[in-house]
Amino acid sequence: MLPRNAEPLMRLTWTDPVTGAHGYLVVHTLVSGIATGGTRMRAGCTMDEVADLARGMANKTATFNLPVGGAKGGLDFDPKDPRAFGVLTRFCEFLRPWLDASWVTAEDLGVPQHLIDEVFAELGLEQSYHAAIHRSAEPARTLRRVQAGLNAPVPGGLLLGDVIGGYGVAQACLGAANAWDWAVRDTSVAIQGIGTMGGGAAWYLHEAGMKVVAVADAAGTLYDPEGLDVPALLDLRDRFGEVDRDRLPAGVRSLPRDAVVSTDADIFVPAAISYALRVDNENLVKAKVVVEAANAATTPEAEAALSARGVAVIPDFVANAGAAAWAWWLLLGEVGADPADSFLRLRTEMQAKVALLLTEWNLDRVPPRVTGLKLAETTRTARAEEAMTPGGAPALTIP
Repeated sequence: MLPRNAEPLMRLTWTDPVTGAHGYLVVHTLVSGIATGGTRMRAGCTMDEVADLARGMANKTATFNLPVGGAKGGLDFDPKDPRAFGVLTRFCEFLRPWLDASWVTAEDLGVPQHLIDEVFAELGLEQSYHAAIHRSAEPARTLRRVQAGLNAPVPGGLLLGDVIGGYGVAQACLGAANAWDWAVRDTSVAIQGIGTMGGGAAWYLHEAGMKVVAVADAAGTLYDPEGLDVPALLDLRDRFGEVDRDRLPAGVRSLPRDAVVSTDADIFVPAAISYALRVDNENLVKAKVVVEAANAATTPEAEAALSARGVAVIPDFVANAGAAAWAWWLLLGEVGADPADSFLRLRTEMQAKVALLLTEWNLDRVPPRVTGLKLAETTRTARAEEAMTPGGAPALTIP
């Protein structure tokens, strides 16, 4: 397994010559000479945080049997600072050898996909999946397929690439409800974060009929025990994922930001910052299950305490793996520009994995993370055995 203290293959620290900001790249594993993982930007981002996230990516790719390793990039800088684009551009320019050949990156906290694609275009790399596209049999054709998939329109006036991660989180929540035979319309959920991941999850849970009773952004928690009008709230967001409080629908209460943790709901979805659940606040959680939409949303100590009092935690490397898995299905030509195909594939795989995790939890109280790590290790063992056979493992082939 790759436990939380497993050492990565490579750690790199960069200092921006203009602002003095620090950036980090951690490559935890390489498979076929390539690793995948997003780039985040937030004030206070640390090397340890990025290493934890890279480890999670390695578990994510193995759990979903993706033929690549795991990595992560991070910048200790405020994404709202007007200099942020320049910092991100210089970071990517410095890491161009990795971005050219071995690291496929994408959006993450503080770095939307369109922004990192703008940086890649400025560097002459066209798109953030460049390292994979560049090694494909027909790069121009692969680029067209990727762009068509990312920009495929879905109901609500959104694009498939912007919502697929949140859709996967929603399916993890629905999978939990199914595992316990909860009626979807009688199930309530509270979501911390209403950006790309949290907002997408809220949208698709609302569409499925689940009652979204609370959402939180940087300004506070919005609460309605009868269920929020999610589409209306999403329309009030600014580009940083914060809701305009001056135009809230009737009946919505504004509460402190941390109130979302203690909301009386069946499911709690931390979809904002890492380490949102800690030993000092896990006791406030009233939900029966935590679905980690944010990377490393729960500290090990908090997760152990939640498990001890009967709260299952669906780990990030399963619950929020939808965007990474889908990106590689798209790169490999296993899905295309039809959103229905992508939704079906992700719904099927996500709900099956959540069912497996919760079956072990229900039978023997095996924490879902333990079951998920065993699943990932099974994939890694199979790869290692394949590599030792005559001829070795086949090279990564991208059509």
